[in-house]
Amino acid sequence: MKKILEVDDLHISFDTFAGKVQAIRGVSFDLYKGETLAIVGESGSGKSVTTRTIMRLLANNGHIDQGKILFKGEDLVHKTEREMQKIRGKEIAMIFQDPMTSLDPTMNIGNQVAESLRKHKKVSKKEALASALELLKLVGIPNAEQRLKNYPHQFSGGQRQRIVIAIALICYPEILIADEPTTALDVTIQAQIIELMKEIQQKIQTSIIFITHDLGVVANVADRVAVMYGGRIIEVGTSDEIFYHPQHPYTWGLLSSMPTLEMEENELYAIPGSPPDLLDPPKGDAFYPRNEYALKIDTLEAPPFFEVSPTHQAATWLLAPHAPKVTPPKEIVRRWRLYEQKTGLKQTALN
Repeated sequence: MKKILEVDDLHISFDTFAGKVQAIRGVSFDLYKGETLAIVGESGSGKSVTTRTIMRLLANNGHIDQGKILFKGEDLVHKTEREMQKIRGKEIAMIFQDPMTSLDPTMNIGNQVAESLRKHKKVSKKEALASALELLKLVGIPNAEQRLKNYPHQFSGGQRQRIVIAIALICYPEILIADEPTTALDVTIQAQIIELMKEIQQKIQTSIIFITHDLGVVANVADRVAVMYGGRIIEVGTSDEIFYHPQHPYTWGLLSSMPTLEMEENELYAIPGSPPDLLDPPKGDAFYPRNEYALKIDTLEAPPFFEVSPTHQAATWLLAPHAPKVTPPKEIVRRWRLYEQKTGLKQTALN
């Protein structure tokens, strides 16, 4: 597969009154043509900051301290704002979490969808509106012809999310970044939005970075999964590898926390402790204070990535040659099997 994006050793910090927050601490990953890469983790793990940096949409107090973001061989880190404006929306587009705050309440939907096309492709207003109409139909807006002149408040939450997707796709970008696009929607609309994104991806062969904390969504949409914790990627692999052969204790915790219908109220699992303070990141493995399988070396040195398979790597000292052999708790497999059966996800045999 052709590599379209390469993030290499990215370090991002924010100046605050309390000090310098080291939000991203050496993130590296690749994105290939036509694939969906999901980035998962708790709130505050660095998912959104990483992808906003790809778009060069950091807040004024944010800094790229180190690293490269190579898009088609060019480093976006060194692009000027004017150069980035030519890329945003045209070649790399983003769907933000809240569609209501992403849309301009003073502009009708037709003009909002057509705006990016007029800016980047230099087409006439009539041509742009015709393309906007086609895309609104594609994303499932009913009576699209009559609704081109409607405003955001006249649409439901699910319809607004579809409109935001149309805006992101109007120029057929090579990369689509979806920042928790289904978080505020009910499960029925979530399923429709996910199915819509998969259909459109097949039609235009765009590459998707999908940010979420919902592992059920990931199982439906992702080819590969990167797990983030404390500003770092700590495990990456195919969806099957992450769900059926997870190697990092943090990934075990995320999978264990998935609810099932068979659970009693007091059975819902939560990872103990709190995320690390990135004003003063721990010296060793950031997860060790919450890790019941932590080794002494975890307090002293951050683990490197160990290769589990050619497509699966995890940063945990438990994979070191002389580490004690620890296997994922059987409860993880049981919970995921129950979730899989209830949701009708594809059954994959455990080796």
